[in-house]
Amino acid sequence: SRGLGDVYKRQPLHRALSLAEHAEANSVYYSEARRLGELITRDTLATGPCEMVVMTGGGPGIMEAANRGAMEAGGKSIGLNIQLPFEQEPNPYITKELCFQFHYFAIRKMHFLKRARALVACPGGFGTMDELFDALTLVQTGKIEPLPILLMGRRYWQRVLDMQAMAEEGVISDQDLRLFEYVDTAQQAWDRIRAFYDLSSD
Repeated sequence: SRGLGDVYKRQPLHRALSLAEHAEANSVYYSEARRLGELITRDTLATGPCEMVVMTGGGPGIMEAANRGAMEAGGKSIGLNIQLPFEQEPNPYITKELCFQFHYFAIRKMHFLKRARALVACPGGFGTMDELFDALTLVQTGKIEPLPILLMGRRYWQRVLDMQAMAEEGVISDQDLRLFEYVDTAQQAWDRIRAFYDLSSD
């Protein structure tokens, strides 16, 4: 029979497998972010004046996907990149003259939210959470005008953030649960944004 030593040796492999399975499940959001970048850019170019432009954190992964979709649709996109000791090189799909480098997170977020007309948060880590809760807090407290805050991937977000529990604990109000919506596809996200701003579908 196998001893405890064999069990412990196998744990890192089980963990690696679990992470790989989650990565595979979440890879769909790369495709959806790319599609959203395409939808926003294509529809905006078709209407004439530049009403909406894709803006991301400028890094790899899902951020890259949105910039890529915009480029493939024939438009420009913005990247607000930040200097980090790992992982944060500007992706190659940002419009060159619209790639900006920041040193401080706070200044970067200020520029994001000063210009944002919608926020679509795809599954992510601490940085994504930081930006999401900053936006929610500023809308909740009336420091910025309301805007669509869309959480892409209901399964992920409801698993990692139990907003309903926060309301039940009384730390946020039931009304605060209306500050955001869940979406699962790029088309759903774009439809919500268009409806919020009453953009014509012509």
